[in-house]
This record gives sequence, C-alpha cells and structure tokens, in this order.
Amino acid sequence: MATKNPAHVAHCQCGAVEISAWGQPIMVNACYCDDCQTAAQRLAAPANSGRASSVDGATEFMVFRRDRIACTRGANRLQAMRLTAPSKTRRMIASCCATPMYMAFDDKRPWVSAFRSPFGADAPPVEMRICTRFKRSEAEAEDGLPSHPGYPPAMMIRILAVLPFMLFSKPVGALP
Repeated sequence: MATKNPAHVAHCQCGAVEISAWGQPIMVNACYCDDCQTAAQRLAAPANSGRASSVDGATEFMVFRRDRIACTRGANRLQAMRLTAPSKTRRMIASCCATPMYMAFDDKRPWVSAFRSPFGADAPPVEMRICTRFKRSEAEAEDGLPSHPGYPPAMMIRILAVLPFMLFSKPVGALP
C-alpha cells in the first residue's frame, strides 16, 4: 500500500467497506447511458438500499487510474453486480449495506469508475455529462456543465494521457 495518505476516501453506508484513491481523478462525470440507468434501477429496488443515480437519472463517477485506487477495508464484503451473465462490466456493491462503490471491467481497462456519492462532501464536482442521448428526462439542467451525447473526445484524450504513466508506476493496491 502507498506510504502517503490517499487524496480521496469512500465509505459504504455502514462504514465496513473503504475505497481509497491516491491522486486526483482523471475526470468526474455524470453518465446517462442505458446500462448505468438500468443498474441504478436495480440498485434502487426494494431489496437494496443503495442509490446509484441522481434525481435526473445520471450516475456520477470519479474516474481514477486503475493503479491509483484500492480497497483499503472490507474487500471481502464487495459483491459484483452484472447486468447480464456475459457482461465484462462489474459494478462492485458493498454487500453489508448495498452501497454501490465502483465499476470495473474484466478486460483490464486502465481506469476504474468509482461511484461519486460514497466519497461524501469532499468529492470534486461533476465536470461533464456523458451519454446524454440515453437521458430519460428532457429537462435540461441549468448549471452550465457540458453535455455530450456519447463519449467526448476530451474524455478519451484524458484517459489515453494516463497510459504512459501507468506503464512505469507501481500500483498502490488492488481492487477485487
């Protein structure tokens, strides 16, 4: 584990699971894709207590380099939720209290999308809206955030820009 303190720490609702991130996120976005909206609906079902989306249906994520985020407590309580059995996308949920913690990919993409809400009041603000073509509400927020119908080039450039740094860095830990 890294020797310096993490820049961001997330906790599940009951405090049994902790995710730590070192450094600043690559970006903070609100995703309206159909998969995120479907997952949020499942998480909001009566059997679960976690809320994954905002009032307008967006799922807010803090996107970190995969080598700069780790589960620092309660990894044994993380449970994968997949929308379909063959899906390579895992939404990791704290089984103790049904708090959505992060989204990872079986194909080892160089980033991890951590749900923003478990980071609490210190989480950086959302910078952009993505995949708005799937947005279920026609109402537009008047907060001045850029909205993109898909994945904007600026987002892809930020992700690609971190790849060289990951080639020569030592991971701070691992996520299940």
